[in-house]
Amino acid sequence: MAEAVAEAIAGSGKLVVEAGTGTGKTFAYLLPALMSGRKTIISTGTKALQDQLYHRDLPLIGKAVGRPVSTALLKGRANYLCLQRLDTVADQVASGALTDDLHEVRQWRHSTMAGDRAELIGVAEDSAIWPLVTSTADNCLGSECPLYQKCHVVKARRAAQEADLVVVNHHLLLADLAMKEEGFVEFLPGADAIILDEAHQIPDLAAQFFGVSLGSRELERLFDELRGATLPFKDAEFQRRLDTAQTALRVLRAESPRDEGRHELSAVIEHLRTPMTTLSAALKELLEGVSNLTGSSAELEKLYEQLYSAVERLSHLSSDETWDGLRWLDVNPRSIRLNLTPLDVADTLSGLINTAHQAWIFTSATLAVGDDFSHFTDRMGLGGATCLTFPSPYALEKNGLVWLPPHLPAPSERTHTGEMLENVLPLLDMTDGGLFCLFTSHRALNTARRWFKTRKKRLKGRPLLIQGDAPRDDLLRRFRDHGNAVLLGTGSFWEGVDVRGRALTIVAIDKLPFASPADPLMMARLEFIRRQGGNGFTGHQLPVAVLALKQGAGRLLRDDNDFGVIVLCDPRLTSKSYGRVFLKSLQPMKCTDSLDDVRQFLGAHDAAADDIARRAG
Repeated sequence: MAEAVAEAIAGSGKLVVEAGTGTGKTFAYLLPALMSGRKTIISTGTKALQDQLYHRDLPLIGKAVGRPVSTALLKGRANYLCLQRLDTVADQVASGALTDDLHEVRQWRHSTMAGDRAELIGVAEDSAIWPLVTSTADNCLGSECPLYQKCHVVKARRAAQEADLVVVNHHLLLADLAMKEEGFVEFLPGADAIILDEAHQIPDLAAQFFGVSLGSRELERLFDELRGATLPFKDAEFQRRLDTAQTALRVLRAESPRDEGRHELSAVIEHLRTPMTTLSAALKELLEGVSNLTGSSAELEKLYEQLYSAVERLSHLSSDETWDGLRWLDVNPRSIRLNLTPLDVADTLSGLINTAHQAWIFTSATLAVGDDFSHFTDRMGLGGATCLTFPSPYALEKNGLVWLPPHLPAPSERTHTGEMLENVLPLLDMTDGGLFCLFTSHRALNTARRWFKTRKKRLKGRPLLIQGDAPRDDLLRRFRDHGNAVLLGTGSFWEGVDVRGRALTIVAIDKLPFASPADPLMMARLEFIRRQGGNGFTGHQLPVAVLALKQGAGRLLRDDNDFGVIVLCDPRLTSKSYGRVFLKSLQPMKCTDSLDDVRQFLGAHDAAADDIARRAG
C-alpha cells in the first residue's frame, strides 16, 4: 500500500484503497508522504482521530524515517480559544456551573500555547461555555480584532502555511472546498498531495457542505448577540423589531411537526408557508434596523453580515423554484433546521478534485462491495482512479465466526428485538468475554433497554451499559475495564470503536442496516437515480447497507490475537437473494446457523487463550 501511495504522490494520481483492519494503513500513507518531500494535507474522519494521528502516529513514523519534517495540526476555528470573546463573555455567564467553567478557561488561557480546547480536559466537551469563548466564521472580527496578533486561529493557520505536512479533519477540508467553490480564498494551504482517511464518510458530508441550511439555534444566538451589541443605543424601535423576529421564530417552531426526525418540506410547506413568510419579513425589517447602526462597531458589521446571510438562505429555502436537491426539515427536541441538500455531488467534487495538479488518495476499511468500488467512485466523481484492496492480515477465517440464529421473526415484527436478545444471551454462558449489541435504530435500542429492565437476572452479574446513560467515551472505557460487560448501542457506535481482547468477544447486530425508506433524503436520492435510468436499490440502498454492516462487524477483531462471533439477527440474510451480498462482504469469516458450532468455536479459542496466558504468566 505504501508503494501505491508513493506512486500516486509522485505522479499526482488518484488512488482509492480499501485497507482491512490491521493493515497498518496509517503508516502506509504517512511513510511515503513524509519521504516524498511534497506538501501534504492529511484529513481524518474525526477530531479524535486527528489528535491520535498527529500526537501519536506521526511522531513515531517521523522518528523512524529520521529526517526533519515540519508538521502542523489545524482544526476549525470553534476548537480554538478566542481571547477577544473570553474578555467580553463575563456578562453572559450567570449560572454557577458556567462560572466554574469560565474560571477554568481563564486559568488555562495563561498556560496554553496553541489554545486548542482539547487540551483543557477539566471542562466538558459539551459545556455551554465553549460557544461563548470560541469564534465562528460569522462572528470573528478578523484583522479588525484588537487581539488579532495573539489569535490562536491565526497562529495555527500560519503554522499550517509553513508546514510540510498538515493534519486536518473532513469538516475543515470540506468547508475549505465549499468556500473555494463560492469564490472565497481558501484558508487551507495549497498542497501537492491530499490524503483522506475514513474516506467513506466524504460523499454524505459533502452533500451537507454544498447545500444550504438555517437553524433555529443559529438565529436565537444571533438575536442574543444583536440584543447585547445594541443595548447601549437604547433604541426602542430596534428592540421592537428584534422582539418581532424572535416571536416569528417561536411561531415557526411551534407550527413545525412534533415528530422528531426528517420531514420533506413539500409535505409540510402549506402549513409552514405563513410562519416562514412572517419570519422572512421580520428578518428583513431587522436587517434594515441593523444597517442604520453598522458604522458603530466592527462587531455590529459582522452581525449585519450574519443576518444578511440568514435572510438570503431563508429566501432560498422558501423558494418553490425547481432545484436538483431536496428541501427538508430536521426536527429536534429543542430546535429545528431547514435544509436544501443536493442529491448528487459527483460533478462538484470532480471539478474541485481535478482543478489543480494534485495527488488525491482515499482510504478506509469500507469502500468496496466485494471487489466493486463503483458506488464510492461514482458518488465522488472519481473517473479513472486506481482502486486497490488490501485485506486484513489477521486470520479472520480462523478467529472469526458469523452466526445466523434460525427461526427469528421478520425485522418488522414487534417481537423481533426480544427474540434477538433471547437468542444472543445464551452465548454469555459460552465465554467470559463481553457482548456488544448494535441496533439500527433508537427505537430498537429503547425496546432492548425496557426488555433488560425486567430480566436483569439474565445478565448473571455482568454490568449492563446503555448508550445515552453516559458519554460515549466513558461507556467504552467502562466496557474495556469490566472485561465482561454487555453494551447496547446504535448510531455512532457502529464505527470508530476499538476494543481489543476478550472485553469484546461477541458483536450482535439486530438488522441489516438499510436506511429507512421513509427518510426524505433517501426517497429523493432513489428518485434521482431512477430519473437517471438507474436502479435505486442495487445502485444505492444495497451498497450503503453492505458498507455499514462491514463497519459494524469491523468492531470485533481489532488485533492479531482477537477472536469472536458476529451474530446477525436478520432472517433476510437467508430468505432474500441479496443476503448473499452481505455474507460475501464478511468473508473469509465462516458462516453457520448452528449453535453447537458457536459453542465449539468459543470453547476452543477460550482454552487456547487461557493456555497462552498461563505460559505468559
